[in-house]
Amino acid sequence: MIRINLLLSGKKKALILPPSIIYGILATVLSIIFIIGFTIYLGKQVSAKERDITAKEQKLQSLQAKLKEVQNYEKNNQEVREKTKIIELLKKKQIVPLRLLDEASEMLPKGVWLTNLTDRLGSVSIEGYAFTNSDLVAYVQNLKNSKYFTNVALIESRQDEIAEFSLYKFKLTFKIKV
Repeated sequence: MIRINLLLSGKKKALILPPSIIYGILATVLSIIFIIGFTIYLGKQVSAKERDITAKEQKLQSLQAKLKEVQNYEKNNQEVREKTKIIELLKKKQIVPLRLLDEASEMLPKGVWLTNLTDRLGSVSIEGYAFTNSDLVAYVQNLKNSKYFTNVALIESRQDEIAEFSLYKFKLTFKIKV
């Protein structure tokens, strides 16, 4: 009797792949692993560079702030220098009127007094009165002997009667040595 078994048997046939397909699949898997690894490596490199760029930008901002401080310091320093020059100039100019008043009053002999003293850019004009002509001449000589005055000149001297007194009204000019 012949028997035909229509049921599938318990044995499966093994699928045998040709070696070229196996090598192709293996190469594809290795390529995918290599690409994934290289992508991760490049991602880490990019993030490291981004961190480096961020750190350098922060350092740049810090240096720009310090540069601004230095520029402000230099600006303030220049302003202080200019103010110091102005103060020194004012002190120098302040000494001249002080010296003028001090010398002009110190050299006054008895019997001479001043009514007007005008200083215009180093040229001084004095008006006043003297009891005698010799007192006036002594005052002019004192001014001529001063180390601070030059070109002392008696412009006018005349005798006036003021309140029953005979006085000499005078005008003189000189220059101040700076």
